[in-house]
Amino acid sequence: LGADDYVVKPFSPKELEARIRSVLRRVDKNGSSGIPSSGVIQVSSIRIDTNKRQVYKGDERIRLTGMEFSLLELLVSRSGEPFSRSEILQEVWGYTPERHVDTRVVDVHISRLRAKLEEDPSNPELILTARGTGYLFQRIIEPGEVG
Repeated sequence: LGADDYVVKPFSPKELEARIRSVLRRVDKNGSSGIPSSGVIQVSSIRIDTNKRQVYKGDERIRLTGMEFSLLELLVSRSGEPFSRSEILQEVWGYTPERHVDTRVVDVHISRLRAKLEEDPSNPELILTARGTGYLFQRIIEPGEVG
């Protein structure tokens, strides 16, 4: 037994639900996630450890909130494929389409992630905007894979 994640009190049921979904995605037995079994993804100078829920830029650890990490993990899980803002709200925050939530909350969190991860947040290279759709993480090319 061991801990995959923890939630600090007080917490909202929606955050707990989002964290549970995130853990279930990580241990998906179908292998449909784009995250390698090691749980470590290296893209440019960014290293993402999904098992420890830690992100490094070079040797420096980047502090992400739980929601920021869950958002990053979701985008990385299907790198190169866009997520709509509604999908992100549902997967990360647990909001159902029936709840009329302002999708700009996604834009704010994406902006914060870019500020922490990108060399030039105004010209992102990792977290890209899919015009008219939402956001995507740049396609991760595995070692030995051709473009």
